[in-house]
Amino acid sequence: QVQLVESGGGLVQAGGSLRLSCAASGTIFSIRDMRWYRQAPGKQRELLAAISNGGSTYYADSVKGRFTISRDNAKNTVFLQMNDLKPEDTAEYYCNADAASFTSEYRSYWGQGTQVPVSS
Repeated sequence: QVQLVESGGGLVQAGGSLRLSCAASGTIFSIRDMRWYRQAPGKQRELLAAISNGGSTYYADSVKGRFTISRDNAKNTVFLQMNDLKPEDTAEYYCNADAASFTSEYRSYWGQGTQVPVSS
């Protein structure tokens, strides 16, 4: 139906930047909100940022001012620009989207995750 694939993760030094991408594919009819989460070892999954299909955004306090979420609706892709990364940003980062396919109603889809280790 709908698949989400993240890319762009990798080892980065503290103070550095990374840009994550998440591309949706499949028999997509429509995508509503798209989100980025992260989960550090031993911690709960945390919502970082969200963007509606109209471009309205939400940021968690922990990333506000450092991370920017954006999307390309024509390419069914959402991005997360991460600046001034800190060791505490080390986590697995996940993409999430509310999408409808041509054969199913809206449901929540998850990507497989991408690792972002930040060295001090």
